[in-house]
Amino acid sequence: MMEAVEIKLPAGKVEGFVAPKFRGVADAFVENFIAREEVGASVCLTKDGETVVDLWGGFARLKEQSPWTRDTVSVVYSCTKGATAICAHMLKSRGLLDLDAPVAELWPAFAAQGKAGVSTRMMLDHSAAVPVFRQPVKKGGLYDWDYITALLAAEEPAWVPGTRNGYHGLTFAWTVGQMVRLAAKKPLGQFFRDEVAGPLGLDFWIGLPEEIEPRVAPMIPYIPPADAPMTRFMRTVMEEPQSLSSLFLTNSGGFGQGGANTREGHAAEIGSANGITNARGLAGMYAPLSLDGGSLVDRRTRDAMGEVSMATHDDATLLIPTRFAQGFMVSMDNRRRTGEQNASVILGRRAFGHVGAGGSLGFADPEAGLSFGYSMNRMGAGLLLNPRGQALVDATYRALGYGDDVAGFWAK
Repeated sequence: MMEAVEIKLPAGKVEGFVAPKFRGVADAFVENFIAREEVGASVCLTKDGETVVDLWGGFARLKEQSPWTRDTVSVVYSCTKGATAICAHMLKSRGLLDLDAPVAELWPAFAAQGKAGVSTRMMLDHSAAVPVFRQPVKKGGLYDWDYITALLAAEEPAWVPGTRNGYHGLTFAWTVGQMVRLAAKKPLGQFFRDEVAGPLGLDFWIGLPEEIEPRVAPMIPYIPPADAPMTRFMRTVMEEPQSLSSLFLTNSGGFGQGGANTREGHAAEIGSANGITNARGLAGMYAPLSLDGGSLVDRRTRDAMGEVSMATHDDATLLIPTRFAQGFMVSMDNRRRTGEQNASVILGRRAFGHVGAGGSLGFADPEAGLSFGYSMNRMGAGLLLNPRGQALVDATYRALGYGDDVAGFWAK
């Protein structure tokens, strides 16, 4: 039985519902507003298919002091990759997409420049070797599907495909997204709406309808202070403009320079970066995967989805150790690395999901029977999860009786 929550903050309030066992998650959520500069946010958990936390609070629009309400949504950036990956696995589960077949069987143009052996599995685990666009993307180019897929098909691989990984931060939208489009014979956003968000009753879009615009909380960019630590990634971005790291951040046809707060940016289908939802949508999407796959995939497919497929001590794009399952992030512990800032995400041993730029997060943990969602409008520092999201994850696992995370993942 969940209990109603209404807690006044120094500015605004937190509302929603929480099961008594998970009161610590509510406490951490409130603490984010008081001590960690949260502006507006939502958090939602399901346990064994039942919602046990559903909270929201703060301001959707800080200047106007407009409250973040139950139905407020926001851009969740790379959490969208989890949605796109789920679509691919659904098609695999239905026998419509072979993850290990050459991509060129469905997308012949992609075989150019030595990419004939690339598989959808390589696209899912960021080893397909096309992590960025080397040719300058025209202004608004990310909103033109045919233009971008042609650009991507013509890319020369940055390494021998399948031999290492580098985060395909933007290009994942069209590597995996194009495979979904071709196998499903419909656009990615439509497939996601028809087969995932619609049946599960989720406020979650890849390509936002105009009538939902009033509910969208604008994103507040992170502006690093003058004394912020200079990580290897940021130094490379600043000093090596043709590096994979720099092109990832800068060559987006303007989307990365405020496009996520525009109607055009919301309406496009960018299956790596512009999904719009809230914590309830993220947790709801992962809820079937925390059980046996439910209406999304069969049990065997679900079991394979979270298995580590590619890992490295030096991601070619992010320049940190990373671990990827088939389209998903798994627990990554870089807390002991010097010179890094918020370069970790500590989950359960069997958990899989995805972090979004600025700190949003969605994941499933089948071992715990858990699904989790967190969304916010004020972006935080770092490549992965910042202290606001990690505090909520930590409180969740403690509520479930997990003892510590010293092994690099939460364990009992």
